[in-house]
Amino acid sequence: MKIRVERDVLAEAVAWAARSLPARPSTPVLAGLMLKADSEEQGTLSLSGFDYEVSARVSVEAEVEEEGQLLVSGRLLADISRALPNRPVEISSDGVRATVVCGSSRFTLHTLPVEEYPALPEMPTATGTVPGEVFSAAVQQVAVAAGRDDTLPVLTGVRIEIEGDTVTLASTDRYRFAVREFLWKPETADASSVALVPAKMLLDTAKSLTSGDTVTIALAGSGAGEGLIGFEGAGRRTTTRLLEGDLPKYKTLFPTEFNSVAVIETAPFVEAVKRVALVAERNTPVRLSFEQGVLTLEAGSSDDAQAVERVDATLEGDDISIAFNPTFLLDGLSAIDSPVAQLAFTTSTKPALLSGKPAVDAEADDQYKYLIMPVRLSG
Repeated sequence: MKIRVERDVLAEAVAWAARSLPARPSTPVLAGLMLKADSEEQGTLSLSGFDYEVSARVSVEAEVEEEGQLLVSGRLLADISRALPNRPVEISSDGVRATVVCGSSRFTLHTLPVEEYPALPEMPTATGTVPGEVFSAAVQQVAVAAGRDDTLPVLTGVRIEIEGDTVTLASTDRYRFAVREFLWKPETADASSVALVPAKMLLDTAKSLTSGDTVTIALAGSGAGEGLIGFEGAGRRTTTRLLEGDLPKYKTLFPTEFNSVAVIETAPFVEAVKRVALVAERNTPVRLSFEQGVLTLEAGSSDDAQAVERVDATLEGDDISIAFNPTFLLDGLSAIDSPVAQLAFTTSTKPALLSGKPAVDAEADDQYKYLIMPVRLSG
């Protein structure tokens, strides 16, 4: 194999394809990145990685002098690509060695046995498409509530439910529940699927596909490719195995009637929570007291540092005092992406509903809902 490619193009492609390679692979070849040169049309260089769970493949334009393929350490190639000068890069292979030349820089790498590398899984049949920005924003809003405890793998996933032209994302760690709906273009009007996707992988994928106009979601039904979901956009393609199981039934958890509804400007609210939380020790809450026209935030105790702050708020309904984990509250406020935040309450001991809408409307399109469990206060 012998190719020439622009340095920035190579560095970006290698970084993306190598991002999910295992740090401690079960076999040495799984730490490798497969490079394949094809001289058809304008010439392409394909880079792919696979660890039996997640696969990634990206194709970029390259001058192909000699077709071929080689397998080298993905992380080493990523480090080298980032450090190269801003000049065209030549990559060639000769037996068990690969050479990377860029300007006055020259690297010689050992290759791994191509014949031992597993074949990448086939991309499932496309289910539909969604604008890249919409997909990325929705995933980032929901993934924030996914659990991080690997002993409870179901809670580390994001549930993707496809029903016709509507996609619903949902996640929970038992202390909060995030849900986001958006419209998309399904391949068939009666498309209907449910999948539980690892949240970390989904978040990394969504961020990397924002540069494309659209993202194709491919969710396998029964038969070949079952248990896989694929995403494609901006010349990049990735698949991952689905998590087994499903999230708890969440629709009944979201209240539809409230005793109090507060509306606060998001930016001052966020800053106030951050300041008051400075005196909140680990696992201690921030207390919120809503009265007509004002929200009072408090943290700390009489035996330690204390903080009190007030911000303007509009309240409809009964006055209410409630307490939240400040990190969980800030996660939700950051995710609503709205100049106005709305908190709706039933009682001080039941979950509160956070959204960016000026009014609670469960039927609104593209609505983000964040249900957060309050912290019980002693006394």
